[in-house]
Amino acid sequence: MNCDEFRQAVAEDPAGGFAGEPEHAADCAECRAYRSRLQRFDNQILGALEVAVPALKLPDLADTVVPLTRQRIWRNPVWLGLAASVALLAVFAINWLQIGASPQSLTEQIIAHLDHEPGALVVTDVAISDRRFAAVARPALVDMDRSIGLISYAMSCKINGHEVPHLVVQGAKGPITILLMPEEFVAAATAIEGASIAGMILPVGKGSIAIIGTRGEALEHWHQQVLEKVHWKT
Repeated sequence: MNCDEFRQAVAEDPAGGFAGEPEHAADCAECRAYRSRLQRFDNQILGALEVAVPALKLPDLADTVVPLTRQRIWRNPVWLGLAASVALLAVFAINWLQIGASPQSLTEQIIAHLDHEPGALVVTDVAISDRRFAAVARPALVDMDRSIGLISYAMSCKINGHEVPHLVVQGAKGPITILLMPEEFVAAATAIEGASIAGMILPVGKGSIAIIGTRGEALEHWHQQVLEKVHWKT
């Protein structure tokens, strides 16, 4: 197991326990430290979600039980047919509401995706390997100069039904997410606003690129870097 494989496995499950973990961690201090940071972050999230629930106490119903009188069962075919019709209409109504529901916007999908990959946003000075970068950057679609900055994370992820390269570079105030979306056209730059994040979806040719960082990060520099160093091949 190499460093890239180890870190990808830890990002997916910080608790560890996967094949090859003990041996690689014993030989690589940097990966050991990476695993420790992710585990601390994971424990903080679990601690925030723990809520004390009081024990459920039921009243004593022994003296309050009242026997129910036997009800006559409806056997009239007319009533049975009416009940079936009502149930069928309810099914149609539910299906119609689901079909008419508004799908998530591209911005909403991006924010939801970031919420599900907190392990990607780790402050580090360790870059991914060239092999990992080449595998994720999809060279058949994307021509990207790696000198854009220290790339610490790379994963192929699904956004709006398309596989896109999900990269993380190290910014001045923290990790910065870059999503390369050659198949997602946007007519104009679109702001991304979250509880603690801010960013922009930039139109680039027939596709777009999302750049998201922590609030206060100077993203204009990264906008320029991306526009200069990323080109679509299609």
